[in-house]
Amino acid sequence: MNSWRRFGTPDFPPGAGLGDGGYKVADVPERGRSPRVAVIVAHPDDEVLWCGGLLLSRPSWAVFVACLTRGKDPDRAPRFRRVLERYGAQGVMGDLDDGPEQKPLPTDQVQALILALLPQRGYDLILTHSLEGEYTRHRRHEEIAKAVYALCKDETLTTRRLWSFAYEDRGGAYLPRARPEASLRLELSETVWAEKLRLMRDVYNYPDGSWEVQTTPRTEAFQWSARPDSPPFHDREPREEASKP
Repeated sequence: MNSWRRFGTPDFPPGAGLGDGGYKVADVPERGRSPRVAVIVAHPDDEVLWCGGLLLSRPSWAVFVACLTRGKDPDRAPRFRRVLERYGAQGVMGDLDDGPEQKPLPTDQVQALILALLPQRGYDLILTHSLEGEYTRHRRHEEIAKAVYALCKDETLTTRRLWSFAYEDRGGAYLPRARPEASLRLELSETVWAEKLRLMRDVYNYPDGSWEVQTTPRTEAFQWSARPDSPPFHDREPREEASKP
């Protein structure tokens, strides 16, 4: 069984590709194949809030978004599908309990739903929540991160890279912001930033003064994890701007 480690410093060589001062994502073994990327999140809007700029900037990625809650929500579910269309991604929603009480859920229950939603078990990259969450506090974010890390550790899910969202709010002292020590901090261009905000305002229908719109970060941040023996992958695509309406 392969062990996993978390890094504060990327093991990828510096270069253009993910934004100013960023790093290229590593070399795909099969030439010409789009990287297979799974985004595993708690709520419909997390796929925009925490990594929307990255996804908008990488249209060649073959993205599948697994959202574990609100699958029967008559308002949020159709909006989630519209976001997937904009990304050119596939995805599905589950209906994990998301009540305000945030009653703890068994890890095996969360793991079972993740596996039921994902169409395959192997990916080049998995994006998910931080083990500490992105703000104070939503239990589902933390539970999903714990479940994903456990599935990767025992190789029920396999991936060349596991990236967790890297944000903090100092115990609620301020709105979530990119962690300064994150492996990757991605400053979005004006075009990508505007499109990310449009998805939050126009598709998810959050008003300008809402917590969600105020929180939507222009600087996205990720913490990288990898198997020590994992080969790198690289999408070999120059940086692209979001240009679709």
